Amino acid sequence: MAQAYRRERAPVNGTDRGAAGDLAAVIGGGGSGRAAAVPLQDARPLPVTLLVPIRHERVDEGLVAHLGEVRHAVDEVLVVDGSEAAVAGAYRRSLDPTVGHLPVDPDLRPLRNGKVAGVLTGLRLAGSDVVVIADDDVRHTRATLAELLGRIDGADAVRPQNHFVARPGARLPWHARWDTGRTLLNRALGGDWPGTFAVRSAALHRTGGYDGDVLFENLELLRTVRAGGGRVVDAPDVFVPRLAPSAAVFRRQRVRQAYDSFAQPARLGAELALLPLALLRPRWVPAVLAGAVVAAEVGRRRHDGRSAFDATAALWAAPWLVERSVCSWLAVLARARGGVRYSGSTIVVAAHGERELEARCRRGELDAPRLRCPDAARPRVS
Repeated sequence: MAQAYRRERAPVNGTDRGAAGDLAAVIGGGGSGRAAAVPLQDARPLPVTLLVPIRHERVDEGLVAHLGEVRHAVDEVLVVDGSEAAVAGAYRRSLDPTVGHLPVDPDLRPLRNGKVAGVLTGLRLAGSDVVVIADDDVRHTRATLAELLGRIDGADAVRPQNHFVARPGARLPWHARWDTGRTLLNRALGGDWPGTFAVRSAALHRTGGYDGDVLFENLELLRTVRAGGGRVVDAPDVFVPRLAPSAAVFRRQRVRQAYDSFAQPARLGAELALLPLALLRPRWVPAVLAGAVVAAEVGRRRHDGRSAFDATAALWAAPWLVERSVCSWLAVLARARGGVRYSGSTIVVAAHGERELEARCRRGELDAPRLRCPDAARPRVS
């Protein structure tokens, strides 16, 4: 059972967060959604819960330092830790005392996607209506959090844009540039999928959470919000830094990211067509690759993208497309063998279709008990 967790409620202007008053005064942006450049420790906390699910083999000191800093910007930071006991204990001792640290709830541990289990655990305890979910490599600032808070006004979820940044003391690695080609193509073709979202907790409480046995959990989350009647807003001009992955992580992600396309059949069909096209019509390959670069450049120029992506970023769309032409077929092979491996589990479903989720919602099947905290877990909040 999770440890007792006492939430530190930071008052806003002398009152509880529920009476914060003028939101523009809190975010420092005059109501525009743009955040003023205010030092973290000098600004009133934003009425936001930052929720970070983790599962590590060792303590990430950079993450510890980041959360200690960003804690001053928001009402609450929750770290839901699916690590082994020794690592979780080390995190508990290392984190700022005002950062909530708790394990995944026992009833959620059987979920195949551990990130979803961590998110649902955190949503049970989140003290703010607006919850910003972030992967452990995402580096929010007060400015990005304030942007999301401003954009969620009148909406139930906001999808920003990640961009890779170098880890401290290092240069941006080649594989981060390679994967940026995918990001820019996604921007050109309708929107990228970042490692962070803002969501109103009420929107997911209406649906009982979202499915934790899928691979493409971010797509599942937003489709579930829509199926429950929620409104999702894209914010491709809100650029949130994300640390570049290691080469080993990059390699592990290749087939897994291709497998995500099973949740988007039209895209999967186009990606599967690439390799046969190259084999049957090799003369067309230069034109296809050139077209990918042009499309990526369109994505770079959209929504102020040039402020986050350098002038050569679009060129990496060509090698990424070659990679995807192969990895898509490897994903098909993985599907035929029963699914793709992810954090010790095998997952078959990438994400459920919108029509399926809407039909399940109409039948009342989305009202699952995943966000209903078991009675034995309730004493954790005081």
